[in-house]
Amino acid sequence: MAKKEKTISASSWDLKDRTYILTGPNSPLTYKIPSKHTTRHALLWYDEKTQEQREIRYATNQNSPFKDEQKGEATLGHIVFREGSLYVKKENQALQKILSLYHPLKNKRYKELDEVVIAQDELVDLELEIDALNMARNIDIDQAEAILRVEMGSKVSEMSSKEIKRDLLMFAKKNAKLFLDLANDENVQLRNFAIKATEAGIIKLSSDQRTFMWASNGKKLMTVPFDEHPYSAMAQFFKTDEGLEIFKSIEKKLS
Repeated sequence: MAKKEKTISASSWDLKDRTYILTGPNSPLTYKIPSKHTTRHALLWYDEKTQEQREIRYATNQNSPFKDEQKGEATLGHIVFREGSLYVKKENQALQKILSLYHPLKNKRYKELDEVVIAQDELVDLELEIDALNMARNIDIDQAEAILRVEMGSKVSEMSSKEIKRDLLMFAKKNAKLFLDLANDENVQLRNFAIKATEAGIIKLSSDQRTFMWASNGKKLMTVPFDEHPYSAMAQFFKTDEGLEIFKSIEKKLS
């Protein structure tokens, strides 16, 4: 589920401590972002009221983040993320406003952590986990086997029903979204059906994995399309008119 970034404006500003974290795959031990306007790194904010670009700079002895509002000599500071995060106390309003409202790298190289959004995301995750566990608890053994086979492969064939149910619950708890997606995907069960038919010696797959045949007489059932997984292709084949008849025939042999 995509997580939305909360937009903060100056009019809805809250006085509180704030934490900022780097985004993206890399979080170096220390990472510095521009703290003043230069020709190399533009630190400007467009003021719609005055229709002017205003220069931003972080000065540790100033209350405003804007250069044109700063008085006297400015003591310039650095903006440094350590181990991927930067904690800014509520007393440092100038730096907070630079990071939360005006810095051009906001939501590109870093973002502000919002406790309300985090709580909402955690609630969604917990509800998803509950749904997955409830479904896993009530699912029949054949469907449980089909879902687990996606994760564990042929090992599932050697497991007892209790082991399958146990591992299914663990899978639902560990990856609730993937579990629910698989549980609602009819192709997963059809794919498992084809694998079971192969393991039972009812059908067989050629050594080049391009053709399914009856194991008893070698008669061709279907040709696997190029670049498709054989059992995924067989699952799709079972949904055709011809494939449905073969499915019913295999089903009788398996029962």
